[in-house]
Amino acid sequence: MSELFGLIFAQVVLYPLIIIELLLVLLAIRYAKVNPGFGKAWFDRMDVWLGRVAAHRGASVMMVGLLALAGRAAIAPFTPIREPQVTDEFSYLLAADTYASGRLANPPHPMWKHFESIHIIQHPTYMSMYQPAQGLFLAAGQRMAGHPWVGVYLSVGLMCAAICWMMQGWLPPRWALLGGLLVVMRIGLFSYWMNSYWGGAPAAIGGALVLGALPRMMRALRARYAIVMGIGAAILAASRPYEGGAMCLGVAGVVVAWMWGKHGPPLGSALTRFFAPLTAVLLLAALGLGYYLWRVTGSPFHLPEAVQLSSMPAAAPVFLWQSAPRPEPVFRHKSMRDYYAVWEVAEVIPELQSVPGLIWNAMKKIITSWLFFLGPALAVPLVFLPRILKGDRRLLIIGLVTIVAIGLDAWFYPHYAAPITSLIFVIVVQGLRHLHVWRPAAARFVPAICAVMIVVRLAAQSLGLLLPLVYPMTWYYTTEGNVARARVLKQLAALDGNQLAILRYGENHNAPMNEWVYNRADIDGAKVVFAREMDDNRELLTYFHDRRAWLVEADETPPKVSPYQAPR
Repeated sequence: MSELFGLIFAQVVLYPLIIIELLLVLLAIRYAKVNPGFGKAWFDRMDVWLGRVAAHRGASVMMVGLLALAGRAAIAPFTPIREPQVTDEFSYLLAADTYASGRLANPPHPMWKHFESIHIIQHPTYMSMYQPAQGLFLAAGQRMAGHPWVGVYLSVGLMCAAICWMMQGWLPPRWALLGGLLVVMRIGLFSYWMNSYWGGAPAAIGGALVLGALPRMMRALRARYAIVMGIGAAILAASRPYEGGAMCLGVAGVVVAWMWGKHGPPLGSALTRFFAPLTAVLLLAALGLGYYLWRVTGSPFHLPEAVQLSSMPAAAPVFLWQSAPRPEPVFRHKSMRDYYAVWEVAEVIPELQSVPGLIWNAMKKIITSWLFFLGPALAVPLVFLPRILKGDRRLLIIGLVTIVAIGLDAWFYPHYAAPITSLIFVIVVQGLRHLHVWRPAAARFVPAICAVMIVVRLAAQSLGLLLPLVYPMTWYYTTEGNVARARVLKQLAALDGNQLAILRYGENHNAPMNEWVYNRADIDGAKVVFAREMDDNRELLTYFHDRRAWLVEADETPPKVSPYQAPR
């Protein structure tokens, strides 16, 4: 019994906002039973306003996107632009700096052994191992406003607008607008998709375009819907090709069943209005991505991530069936080994070697998805999930195929499910429609609780209350990032001349969340260069003889910066 109370206490301490939201939901359900007419007049006025705005479909889409941007700008004093921290973020920032410099890749550096970084390839080019979509958004922000986060900001606004447009294809206009507003409240303000450099929005945009074109095309076969679907598929290929490809496979199944069914279009119309324009867009996208891959990896069929898996140190699995770790390669740096051969292996391998472990792996994906996309409030409409899926089997087919693919991933973060973000919210809003028929008051409370939780979140931060841990990520969590690295970078950049920062880590260095060795696309042209300390640094010091060398002891508190003394 004491263990149970300890567990409950831990949840209250670590996740107070989830507990508050759950209590609000329980109170709302109870109050809806006792006083079903509560707030009806006010909600009716809101309903009329939503109907008037939603009647203008284009304006509704634009309004949702602008509301996301305006809302995030309004909370900027509480949630300023954060520093990058996660290894993936630095990888995307390298891609952004490369694109903003007018290149698709960078030549390998002569001192590359001192610059080995997690999730970055060094050969045949020096480049991010990820697909280009997120980096392109970051590069746009860097070029337009001088800061890559502006690209994140704009991408989330576009995502919210695209999801509203998608919902207009599946739902009545008023409910589609409500769905778009829920996305703004739930993802557009506090989530790591908006408040980091990690991504999520590009794949959600691609998924929304594909899924939004589908019902429109099935009602009226037009070439423009096929083009939009193709553009969405191209964005998915450039962001989350595996999960996005699985979603597109489900969509393809729905399209084939429709076209060959009794209500399908004539073959000639299908060829000229769907297959031809879709094929043309996909062919152009394949040529563009193939050229990009050729510039980065030397082959149009070789992904940068495959280069990293084959030539960079990587021992952990990617999929569930890879339960045995690969032979450990030779590591030149302890922190690289700590990340690839220790942390990644320890995080996943034990789970894949037993049935209970596999069950826990699946449960973590479900819990993480629930925390990020839904929470207690948006989980309420899912009581009608069986009725929703039975009423529209397209949702069932597409969702099931994508979920199975995600289930086969050994790892999971919410942006893995980004391609079906719009699908998730369509299901939520469809559930709200059913709930509104059954218990109108309860349906009114759901969006109201989401709005109230924004105020609660801001108040909690202002009062200094404990917010949840970094993982599992929730919709209202933002971290300040690697502030220590940013301070050292600013300190060295303020000095006259160019600087060389040679990193020395402690024995207990936290490689997954505290990596420092990341650099600009043009390493030699950077004001400050971060390099790894090795047994023999003479070649590095000779190469950068025109820079002042510093020893940075990153794990000291605060990090210690001192002139570098070469061993005698």
